[in-house]
Amino acid sequence: MSAFKALGLNDELLQAITDMGFETPSEVQEQAIPILLEEDTDLVALAQTGTGKTAAFGFPMLQKIDVASRTTQGLILSPTRELCMQITNEMKSYGKHMKGLNVVAIYGGASISDQARQIKKGAQIIVATPGRMKDMISRRMIDISKIEYCVLDEADEMLNMGFHEDITEILSHSPQEKSTWLFSATMPREVASIAKEFMYQPQEITVGSKNTGSENVTHEYYLVNARDRYQALKRLADANPEIFSVVFCRTKRDTQKVAEQLIQDGYSAGAIHGDLSQNQRDIVMKQFRSRQIQMMVATDVAARGIDVDNITHVINYQLPDEVETYTHRSGRTGRAGNQGISIVIVSKSEVRKIRSIEKKIQKKFEVKEVPSGMEICEKQLMHLANNIKDTEINDDIEAYLPAINESLEDFSKEELIKKFFSVEFTRFYNYYNKAKDINVKPGHEKDYRDDTGSTRFFLNVGEKDDFNWMSLKDLLKEVLNLGKDDVYKVDVKDSFSFFNVDEKHKDLVTSVFADFEIEGRKVNVEESSGGGGGRKGGGRGRGGRSGGRGRSGGGGYKGGRRRDDDRGGRSSGGYKGKRSSDGGSSDSSKRGRFGGSSEGKSRFSGKRRGKSKPEGGGTGGRRRRD
Repeated sequence: MSAFKALGLNDELLQAITDMGFETPSEVQEQAIPILLEEDTDLVALAQTGTGKTAAFGFPMLQKIDVASRTTQGLILSPTRELCMQITNEMKSYGKHMKGLNVVAIYGGASISDQARQIKKGAQIIVATPGRMKDMISRRMIDISKIEYCVLDEADEMLNMGFHEDITEILSHSPQEKSTWLFSATMPREVASIAKEFMYQPQEITVGSKNTGSENVTHEYYLVNARDRYQALKRLADANPEIFSVVFCRTKRDTQKVAEQLIQDGYSAGAIHGDLSQNQRDIVMKQFRSRQIQMMVATDVAARGIDVDNITHVINYQLPDEVETYTHRSGRTGRAGNQGISIVIVSKSEVRKIRSIEKKIQKKFEVKEVPSGMEICEKQLMHLANNIKDTEINDDIEAYLPAINESLEDFSKEELIKKFFSVEFTRFYNYYNKAKDINVKPGHEKDYRDDTGSTRFFLNVGEKDDFNWMSLKDLLKEVLNLGKDDVYKVDVKDSFSFFNVDEKHKDLVTSVFADFEIEGRKVNVEESSGGGGGRKGGGRGRGGRSGGRGRSGGGGYKGGRRRDDDRGGRSSGGYKGKRSSDGGSSDSSKRGRFGGSSEGKSRFSGKRRGKSKPEGGGTGGRRRRD
C-alpha cells in the first residue's frame, strides 16, 4: 500500500488498491505511473502480457480526468472485445470510489444503439475495439475531439490483426495535443512506425528486453510427423495430469476440430474462436476460469481475452506465422511470479521456425521426446497415489465403513491396493500398451518436404516486391479462388517465397500461374523440391533463388504496406483483403479486391485463368487472420 502511495496516487485510488488486495506495484507500474502522473507526455511501454499494464495506464488516466465533466477525456483502444470488456471492468474497479465515473465499453457483437445511449449519458473514458469505434465515429455517435489521453493497448497485436488503417482513421478525429500512451509486448517494425506516426518525442520504458519472452517461461519442442500431431497432444496432456493449458491453433476450423476431438476422447476441453457468439465465449471463459475446462483450444485473436493466472502450459499445436505472435502465446503462462512451460509440437518442415523464434526471444528451446505409453501410465498412477495421500478424510464416511469392510474383508492390504490402482492403470494400459513411438529423431530437419499430403511451391516474388506473408497469402487466395485455410505455410524471403496447398489443389496452382504477370514481369511458380528450404544461387534463368533476379519489372506488388499522407490520403495501391473486426463479429466488412496505383491503373497484366481483371484503387493493408 505504501509502495503505491509513493508513486503519487490519490486517496480514492489507494482505497481501491486496498480493496483489491494489491500490495506492491509491478515493475511496469512502478516505472510508468510516476511518469504519467507527473507530466503530460507520450509514452511507449514494452512489457509482457500479465505484468499489470492495465493498472499502469489505468491509474494515471483515472487520476487525471475530471469526473465532474461528462466530456469524453480518455480513449483506450484494444484488439478484441474480450480484452475490451476486461479493461473496462478493471477500470471500474480501480475507480470504484470516484463518484460520477462512467467507463463505457464499445465493441462488436453487441447492440450499437445501446452503446450509443451509454455514451450519451456522459462517458469520461471509452474502452473500444478499433472496428466498432471507427463505425460509431462515422455515424457521429461518438465525439473524441476533446480527449486528452489515448491508450493503444496491445499495440503489436492490433497491428498484427490489421487495424492500422482503423487506428489512423480514429485518431484523425482526436486532438493533436493529446497524450498518447502505447503499451505493447513486443516492438516489431510496425509498432515502431505507429509510434513515429502518432507520437511526439515519446518516453520509453522497457520491462525485460525488447521482443524477448518472460523469464518465468521455459520453451520446449516435440518433433513428430504431422499426422501424429493430435496423438502427441493427447500424450502430453496425459503425461501432465495437473495440466491447465491454452492450446493454440492457427484457424477457427482447426480450433473447433481439436477441441471436439479432445472432448470426444474424454478430456475437459473447450474452444474459443471468432465464430462463437459473445454469450458462448462468456460461458466458455467462465468454465475455464473455474477450471471446469483444463484445456482451452484457441485462436490467437480470441486468446487475447484470456487473462487467467496459473496457466501451467501453453501448447502450440500449430506454430503461428509470425514470431511476435509466439511471444504473445507464451505470455499466457509464467505469470504473477509462477513458472510456466511453452510447448511446441512440430513436424520436420517447421523446425527452422524454432530457430527464428529462438533468435527473437533470446532463449533456447529444449528438444524433448513425447513420453511413451508406459511412462504415462506411471505418471498417472503416481498422480493418483499423491492425490490419495493428500486427501483429507471425510468423517461422514464412518457410517459406511462397516459395509465396505465386510465387502472387502477377504482381500489383503496388497490385494486391495492392486485392485484400487488397477482401475486407473488398466484404462491407460489398454490404450497405450501397444502404442507406437511417435517421436521423429532429430538430425534431418533440413528435409523441409511436408508430410501432410500437401505440396509446397516456390514463386519468384518476395519482400523486395513489398510482400509480407499476409499480403502474399491474400494474393494467392484471390488468384486461386481458394479459402483462407487452403493456402498455408506462407514463407516470404527477400526475393522469393514459398507456400503450401493440399495435394488436390496442385494442378490448379500449376494451371493458374502458367501465364501470370505482375507489372509486366513473369511470375514463376513451381513445385519446391526442397520443401521450403529454398535453392540458393541466382544463376537460374527464371530469376534465380537468392538475389539473382533483376528488378526491371518495376516496384512489384504492394500488398502489405500503405503510405498515409495527411492521415487519410493514399499514395500507393495494392491488394486489400477481406477483414472483419473485433474478434469475428463485425459491423461491416471490406470485400477484397486487387488495386492499382492512385490513378486507378491495374497493377496486373497477362492472364488470370477464370478471373476478371482487377479494378484499381485498392489499398495495401494488413488484415486479421482469425
